[in-house]
Amino acid sequence: MLKLYYSPGSCALASHIVLEEAGADYETARIDFGSEEQRSAEFLAVNPKGRVPALVTDRGILSETPAILLFLAQSFPQAGLAPLDDAFATAQLQAFNSYLCSTVHVAHAHGGRGHRWADDQSSFDDMKRKVPETVRACFELIESEMFEGPWVLGESYSLCDPYLYTITRWLERDSIDVATLPKTHAHMQRIEARPAVQKVLADHFG
Repeated sequence: MLKLYYSPGSCALASHIVLEEAGADYETARIDFGSEEQRSAEFLAVNPKGRVPALVTDRGILSETPAILLFLAQSFPQAGLAPLDDAFATAQLQAFNSYLCSTVHVAHAHGGRGHRWADDQSSFDDMKRKVPETVRACFELIESEMFEGPWVLGESYSLCDPYLYTITRWLERDSIDVATLPKTHAHMQRIEARPAVQKVLADHFG
């Protein structure tokens, strides 16, 4: 059985949704960031990075959202969550998810994780002030150049959609009104109507 380590409100939400969408047999373990459980010896034995998600499989432990998502799509091909028979389309999917991971997530993290890049409070304050501008620029690029509609890749729901949704949920924290991003807002409403998403949200926030 697969086991997902997650924390509510984190990027692990995407992996949790995909596990549910894929019909996987899985269990979860909640990591309490408030008590810094991610720094405990027990969790560091699972993921030395001290971050979620981490997915325990029968072949070892995976971390990093794009890797976990593609593993799940390949492990449960019947779910149709990635265009696995089309190398170029799969690469496009990976390009989108890599952008979310390496650019959008990092832009957001400058608001609350400034200690990763600097030491002075003035630097933290400056980074935090910049977040609404940089994150909005990321989402405007997504809307203008990357979003096909009605789902990220077009007519077919894919791994990109729960991942985009997960990061969209952070916009309020970044002082951005999602209603000012029409494609993103419509996508958020569309994905929240899915039963699998509703079930996972209840597990995280219910």
